[in-house]
Amino acid sequence: MKILVTGSNGLLGQKLVHKLSADPEVELIATARGENRLEHRSGYVYRSMDISNLEQVLQVIGEEKPEVVIHTAAMTHVDQCEDDKAGCEKLNVEAVEYILAACAWHKAHLVHLSTDFIFDGSKGPLTEDEEANPVSYYGDSKWRAEKLIKASNVPHAILRTVLVYGVAENMSRSNIVLWAKGALEKGAPITVVDDQFRTPTLAEDLADGCILAAKQKAEGVYNISGADFMSIIEMVRRIARFWKLDESLIQPVSSSTLNQRAQRPPKTGFIIDKAREELGYAPHSFEEGLALVDQQIKEAQA
Repeated sequence: MKILVTGSNGLLGQKLVHKLSADPEVELIATARGENRLEHRSGYVYRSMDISNLEQVLQVIGEEKPEVVIHTAAMTHVDQCEDDKAGCEKLNVEAVEYILAACAWHKAHLVHLSTDFIFDGSKGPLTEDEEANPVSYYGDSKWRAEKLIKASNVPHAILRTVLVYGVAENMSRSNIVLWAKGALEKGAPITVVDDQFRTPTLAEDLADGCILAAKQKAEGVYNISGADFMSIIEMVRRIARFWKLDESLIQPVSSSTLNQRAQRPPKTGFIIDKAREELGYAPHSFEEGLALVDQQIKEAQA
């Protein structure tokens, strides 16, 4: 099976490249804007592809003719999307139109990554049938992308995820787990929101979900996240306990005091029964995910 991945330089993209390049059943095309920034270079072909350039999207997908496109590339920084609405529109909505056009032309199956931020956060954890009501421009852009895909004639799976964490090559990207561990190791107090709830997702688990959906050419919407539902402050406390760091440094704070430019949904998190039953998705527990992160950090520092 020939699979093309967008956003291969990102955290999820890197995990997909590592897993799929080692799969003898898969011919992998990795794409991202500009140069290939991965140290891992074997077992796949790299093509530079800017998803906001229709000509490039049509050309690369047209030349490679993948059976499945796993579309991970997007603008995901929530406050940045609020500040740069035009850039967000280009990458999260218009680019999806281009990917859809190329998939339709070459009869490719699309696996598209979406987010819990399409919801308003009034309740959680959520099933796939919950009604969307985004509270940020980022969430709105991702919801409109979903609607474009659903209205198209392209066979597709939409995978929604929550708060992804993991270790990128060269420790090049941060996330809540790496931030909390690093901040607590410095020994200074940190403030953490106590009024937001999520089901944090290990990047390797999300990659596995993408691969399961791609290989089965699954259709429909699937929640792909961790199974452990918790508040952000509980997550940070569990991180402190795992690495035997000082929990008393963690100070609770309300989201309203942070003055963030974009609103965050207070409570999301996902029920993942559908993905477990239909795809065979089996995520790590949060502590198992932290153990994998710990191992990868040690390997990176060796």
